[in-house]
Order: sequence, then structure tokens, then C-alpha cells
Amino acid sequence: MGTVLTVNVAQLRPNPDKGRPTGIDKRPTTEAIAIRAPGPMRNGLGSGLVGDVIGNHQVHGGDDQAVYAYAREDLDAWEISLNRPLTNGVFGENLTTDGIDVTGARIGERWSVGTDGLLLEVSRPRIPCRTFVAWLDIKGWMKTFTAAAVPGAYLRVIRPGTVRAGDAVVVTERPDHDVTVGLVFRALTLAPELLPRILHADALAEEVKDVARRRA
Repeated sequence: MGTVLTVNVAQLRPNPDKGRPTGIDKRPTTEAIAIRAPGPMRNGLGSGLVGDVIGNHQVHGGDDQAVYAYAREDLDAWEISLNRPLTNGVFGENLTTDGIDVTGARIGERWSVGTDGLLLEVSRPRIPCRTFVAWLDIKGWMKTFTAAAVPGAYLRVIRPGTVRAGDAVVVTERPDHDVTVGLVFRALTLAPELLPRILHADALAEEVKDVARRRA
């Protein structure tokens, strides 16, 4: 069992990459935050955290990228290697977790979060973008982040609910395949020979399946 250390939400801000405004600057909140279920777009928003913002809906958000989780343990490791402090939310994650192997989570793995019925399903890894690189302002960050292959996980909403700091995270279902978030990330970046293997995960985001089929 793991824990949600912080729930992080953002307001729209200028993009450090000089593109569209961005919601990458996420800050911890002490409030309980509702997470919407998939359904018709409401005011340009699909499933995800109520009150959070997405700058570019073409590449961010959507039902397969409704919630982004990153492990505090991995942030701690980055603090050491980068020699700089990293606050919860600095990678643009909605949930900073403790005690959950996020990169080792299997595609299709389901997490029960808190006591309000929230159920999330691991759908795909995060792929770094230019905004992420500009936001951290670290020379060679794209290459460094990709080589580490610790991307954090996107999750889809199976059952809506609320989440707040301190909520327990319980893995309630784990598929019997071995396709993890880290494996999918490596297949999409530095190890294309793994692409046929990731198609064994039925719950993998359709967009990623399409990419795997084309490249394989």
C-alpha cells in the first residue's frame, strides 16, 4: 500500500518554451480535489482533476492522460543526481506518491485511492516535451530524463471520486503480463525492439498502440 503525499494543481501561466500557456507549474493543495469521470467534454475539459488546467489539449489531457503520478522516491533520486531541491509537483505531476513503484506499475494495473471510491488505471508513461525541458531549465534534460527511463505514469479514471494528501493508494488489480510503464517508455524512446512486446497489454492507451504498430 502506498500514499498520496500531495495533490498538485496548477493555474495557467506563460510557457517557458514561448508556446501556448501551460499548466506544468503544479503546486500542492491541502483541499480535497474531485476527479472527473470520462464523458462528454465540459468547457473544454474531459476527465481529470477539477480546478487543474491544461495548456495544450492536443498533446496533454484526455481520458488516457487524466491523472499523472510521480513517485517521491524518484524525485529524491533526481535531487541527488541533479544536486538541486525538487518540490512535489515540479515535474507537473498531479499526484506525488510514496510507497508505490510507479515506473514498475503494469499497464492496466488499478489503484483504489482514498475512501471516496476513486479508482484509477495505469494507461501509459509520460513522454518528455519541450515545455518540460524549458520549465526545469537543465542543460541536456531531454536526454538525461530519457536515459533514466523513470517517466512516471498516466492514469485513466475508472470510477470518479475525490483525492487529498494522505490518502492511501491500494493496488486492487494487476494484470498477468509484464508490460510496465518503464518498459513502454523504453520501447517508445531508446529500445524500439520492444515495441511488439508492449502490444500484449490490452489496457495500453490506443494512441500508444497505434504508434507501436506503425513503428514495429
